[in-house]
Amino acid sequence: MTVRRDFRNPARCRSDLVIGREEPFAEAREQLARGGSVLLHGPAGIGKSTVLRALAAENAGGAHTVLRCSATESESHLPFLALADLFGLVLERVSGALPAAQRTALESALTGRGESTLQRDGLALRLAVLSTLRALATEGPVLVVADDLQWLDSASTELLGFAARRLGDAPVQMLCAVRAEGTGGQEYDRHLRACPPDTHVVRLGPFSRAQVSALLDHRGYTGLSRTTVRDIHRTSDGNPLFALELGRALAESPARPRPGEPLPVPTSLRALVLSRLEMLSDDARRTLLVASAGARPTATLLHAAGRDHAEEETAQAAALGLLATDPEEPALRFAHPLISAALYAEAPAHERRAAHAALSTAASDPIERARHLALATTGTDPQVAARLAEAATLARDRGAPSIAASLGLLAARRTPADTADGTPGPDERRLQAAEDAIIAGEADLARDIAREVLTRATAPVERVRAWMVVIEAAGQALGEVDAVFPQVLADAGDDPRLLALVHYQLAWRELVVDGDFDKARREAAHAADLAARGKDRRTELMALSFQSSTETLMGHPDAPATVKRALREPQDPYVACHHNGAGMARFRWLLMSDQLPEARKSITGLLREARRRGMVESEVHFLRFLADTELRSGHCGRALDLARESLRLARDSGIGEGASAMLASLAEACGGDVERALVLAREAADHAEVDGDQMYLSRALAAFGYAQLAAGDAAGAVRSLRRVRELEQGMGIIDPARGRWHGDLAEALVRIGEPGEAQELINLTRVHALRLDRAGVLAVLDRAEALVRAARGEHEAAQEQLASAQDRLGRLGHGLEEARAAFALARLRARRPGAAPGHVPYDEAARLFRRCRALPWLRQVDAAVAAGPVEPEAVPAATSAALDGLASMERQVASLVMEGATNREIAARLFVSVKTVEATLTRVYRKLGIRSRVDIVRLAAGRRTE
Repeated sequence: MTVRRDFRNPARCRSDLVIGREEPFAEAREQLARGGSVLLHGPAGIGKSTVLRALAAENAGGAHTVLRCSATESESHLPFLALADLFGLVLERVSGALPAAQRTALESALTGRGESTLQRDGLALRLAVLSTLRALATEGPVLVVADDLQWLDSASTELLGFAARRLGDAPVQMLCAVRAEGTGGQEYDRHLRACPPDTHVVRLGPFSRAQVSALLDHRGYTGLSRTTVRDIHRTSDGNPLFALELGRALAESPARPRPGEPLPVPTSLRALVLSRLEMLSDDARRTLLVASAGARPTATLLHAAGRDHAEEETAQAAALGLLATDPEEPALRFAHPLISAALYAEAPAHERRAAHAALSTAASDPIERARHLALATTGTDPQVAARLAEAATLARDRGAPSIAASLGLLAARRTPADTADGTPGPDERRLQAAEDAIIAGEADLARDIAREVLTRATAPVERVRAWMVVIEAAGQALGEVDAVFPQVLADAGDDPRLLALVHYQLAWRELVVDGDFDKARREAAHAADLAARGKDRRTELMALSFQSSTETLMGHPDAPATVKRALREPQDPYVACHHNGAGMARFRWLLMSDQLPEARKSITGLLREARRRGMVESEVHFLRFLADTELRSGHCGRALDLARESLRLARDSGIGEGASAMLASLAEACGGDVERALVLAREAADHAEVDGDQMYLSRALAAFGYAQLAAGDAAGAVRSLRRVRELEQGMGIIDPARGRWHGDLAEALVRIGEPGEAQELINLTRVHALRLDRAGVLAVLDRAEALVRAARGEHEAAQEQLASAQDRLGRLGHGLEEARAAFALARLRARRPGAAPGHVPYDEAARLFRRCRALPWLRQVDAAVAAGPVEPEAVPAATSAALDGLASMERQVASLVMEGATNREIAARLFVSVKTVEATLTRVYRKLGIRSRVDIVRLAAGRRTE
């Protein structure tokens, strides 16, 4: 077996270290497991070699022979070099199996002794390569690993392709990687022809921002802010190699760039583009510098900026591969963002200022003109600062808070320290920028700005505003800023406006950190009163919205009145579309009241407005709430798409990751992959534990319990949902419409043979649901109670109750819950005496689940159909007395054991896990005073146990 030195011990290439490539890695792994071949392709630096080596390391153990080659551009002109790498160490092993003419031609090609060429020995060489691979395959599976296929010499490529197309059923697989910018063209086809016909092409695309962040963290660049990671992602265009080099340059740089400043381009990457930039004329280079400074450069803009020969100079750049050309796109686009970054970073400071000065008059957009004016000047300038502040306001109104934050910081730098006549000072403008950054989801930037202001601010208003930013930037991890509250209360003094801000945040602290809904409600009410006294309508509305939400979740009688107060005019546009605002309080009320169409309309409008305003955190949560609405409506496919979108945005921004993972778990359990649901629920619980967030910990555990129930682990679901019950009782949550987990817990309890506890839970929950008029909850409780009745042998009453629950859930629009009731009814009917085999009992449930696209539940229907009807327990008279003391589930398990069923067969027939069967049997042994399955069989035969 040949092993090149650079492929040995690939410790950094294990599959668990292939950051950001989990999906393509799994795709390639499955293809190789099926015996097929794989061609990885993508642009330079995208991670092809990393994935290739990880796959090779993972699959080498299953191959008898591994042949490897890795070409370089400088060697691509040397004929047969790749062939020598592949066969050089194995030729002696198989040469005896080759015909003399083939052996001679191949030895001549590999050793360089002789004059072997494709023109003269073409057929012999082609057949020799084919024969060599076949001979090696007779000894065992062969894996051919070829990296940088584009640099393979043409002779080796031709010979490999000839053999690959003719291997047939021989156990030879190829694992190759090739640099390719697109997905088509003659060059791409040529590389594909070098592989077997069954080769599966796996394209490696750019990383997302979250994947770039994970890669940088993995390599030790952990001190980078999210704003910096965003800039790295944008500059690298998601290329992992370029991202790592930019991260390394930042880590080595003595001073980090300020927001709006270009990233330092490392020498290793600068060399990739500077050689081509040096081929430009001086005028063309200056034209490209102006283009790199512009937000959306066009030939018209360049002309307005004084570049009279822009067309000729940009054509020269395009010919060198520096610009990407598109006849239908008027804007000029650099072939890669790194080219623009390197060009700008290399330019002298005075040339950059000159480019910005030209653009400050040439740009048509007032925001762009103001930004260029700031970058063209140095020092403080009140007029420039005023123009920048106006531009920031315009950006804010356009729904671009991130741009507003950048412009606000530029305005602060240009603002003199000794402002007068009511003109905002530099720190006031910094705080506005920090508040814009919070809205844009750039919490780390906002926190850094606020902390800087706090080092020198003395005015109570500025200090409290700064502390509010610090608290907001903490997100759900409010426990981390606990020490801030005494200080900010002292800074607020007796000013009702400032105290209202503090008590509003204290309300959140009581809810998130201590999980005390009643204290949180009282703090919110106090904040609303203080804000009203201070005539701060925005804070008053936010506090009322919070108060109404807590009261709704608590089942507090004042909830409807508080919601009306929160919705009373005058409204504040910001509060109206905020994820903790009055619109959100109304949506929550509609959702919990089963008004699903109105809830969908409400949250869709909120999402649209949040996107228009650039409110990233609100967008994350509104996507999640819309997914929740679709899930309750039984639109599982749509819910899954929305939940995944919310989770992607949450991970990219670092906002609401736990909450989005929780809802994504529910969506996966209903319409996707149950195993994925379990992973996401654990992730959500971990986030809540780390943040000390009691509120979302209960939601995460409820999602985990649901996923466990969907996976058939009823005992696990009971453990998780019992803990949810304890947490919510401790927090004072009474309204069962908050998490709607009560029916799932009752069902799981029935499955493990605890119908008594299930009935107690149903009775208690029904009291609150009746008082609060939660029709959907009541219908689900009836479905669960029907299962309790069935477990007690009341089959007719159970069927009637299930049919009624199904009908009511359907009329309420709860499509998935309706389908679950139909499924429970079908399973119950399949157990009735004389039930005939076939699909008929499950047709309605299958139809409803298909309508919902509830794939995991459809799989449960398929399993039920395959298992066939479950016969009623036929217990001998001599045995019935002994089983009378058992619970329903225990009797069913014992009866099936008497029939000779294994634990796995019992689990399949009763739709429970094997662990549940084992636990139930343990209770049966204890209650009957026996020791084993054999004793149960003896009971069935009427014999005494010993």
